[in-house]
Amino acid sequence: MNWQQLISNKRLGQEERHALRHDDRSEFKRDSDRLIYSAPFRRLQNKTQVFPLPGSVFVHNRLTHSLEVASLGKSLGDDVARKLIEKHPTLRGTLFEEIGTIVQTACYAHDMGNPPFGHSGEKAMQAFFTEGPGASLKDRVSPHFWEDITHFEGNANAFRLLTHRFLGRREGGFVMTYTTLASIVKYPFSSTYAGKHGKFGFFATEEDTYKKIADELGIIQKDSSEKGICYVRHPLTYLMEAADDICYEIMDIEDSHKLKLLSFEETADLLLGFFDEATRKSIRQRIKDEGVTDQNEQVVYFRACAVGLLEAECVNVFVEHEDEILNGTFEGSLIKHISELPRQAYKHCTEVSVDRIYRSKAVLDVELSGYKIMETLMEALIGAAVEPDHFHSQQLTRRFSSQYDIQSPCLETRIMAVLDFISGMTDIYALDIYQKINGISLPIV
Repeated sequence: MNWQQLISNKRLGQEERHALRHDDRSEFKRDSDRLIYSAPFRRLQNKTQVFPLPGSVFVHNRLTHSLEVASLGKSLGDDVARKLIEKHPTLRGTLFEEIGTIVQTACYAHDMGNPPFGHSGEKAMQAFFTEGPGASLKDRVSPHFWEDITHFEGNANAFRLLTHRFLGRREGGFVMTYTTLASIVKYPFSSTYAGKHGKFGFFATEEDTYKKIADELGIIQKDSSEKGICYVRHPLTYLMEAADDICYEIMDIEDSHKLKLLSFEETADLLLGFFDEATRKSIRQRIKDEGVTDQNEQVVYFRACAVGLLEAECVNVFVEHEDEILNGTFEGSLIKHISELPRQAYKHCTEVSVDRIYRSKAVLDVELSGYKIMETLMEALIGAAVEPDHFHSQQLTRRFSSQYDIQSPCLETRIMAVLDFISGMTDIYALDIYQKINGISLPIV
């Protein structure tokens, strides 16, 4: 793969259009603005990240997480661009200089396809088809479609959200640039390649779209058959992934301190564990010299130092392994290739997070409640899609806006319309629909 082909500002759905521009924004900056001002992006403010949505203590939701990931992604892209332009002067003055903006935009979009209630919402949608009433549908849909819905995946759903032609009224979904769209896809293969890890990059309905983008950008294809398609990653995807990896791990540690799941001493040890003894002493001395006495502010300082170190490490890994990344032979994430001390510290943070955070009562409670809500919505709304002539089905489908093709004569299209509808809900809206379906609440006139 080569950078000149990989970085393209051609727009999906507007390949032949050359509209007059009335400002100086680049095409990649337009991508960024389209996402930020979109309704799906705004809805992230009411979607669970890890912890229950704010009560007396404000922690991260999907929106604040995405904003932080995007900020870090911009830094990663800008720093990689600067170093690689020094290494390859012919890249100067080309679209390659804008990779910081491209990675930033991919980071804005990376969680837009996630359903309500975080991981438990995603699992509830999958389990409806593998363990619940939806299992009876297996013989009524195509094998590829069955793989899609039994592995329902937020990453694939984000690509669908940005590219799908709802009812044929909009060409190319958000009409994003090819490179931005390719940079979002962490798992560039069909659900039939998902295997045990269950991850994939696009539903069958968007396979041709991804193939069109990948072939235009010269992304290496690994396999193509009746089973589906499989490509290597677009190189900038590694930077988007690194920004996400760093933010969710480090910010979860900070949130856990705010929620008193971790003591100050435990939090400090985790965040300073990325540094050698001399650097840890230096950081503590700087805090003392600057008069930072509040423990929460000290944790913020430690977090900033850890994020800065990990950002620099990932930039170096990307630059050092540029040839492997472009050849499609690089394996694993950038985080897995950083220096030994920070890599072990990151691993330790992950182990503590699993044991002390993700299994905490606060997290388990929201997962249990969210799972039940999503399970109920799936049963009611998929049931309506399967039996559209029933009176109750018609009452339910009237809640769908016109962007969802719930009236299609095709069963698979109706099922996807339900998945689109449910995955786009906020936590509060999902709870509201759940209560109304179950007769728990009535609208007050």
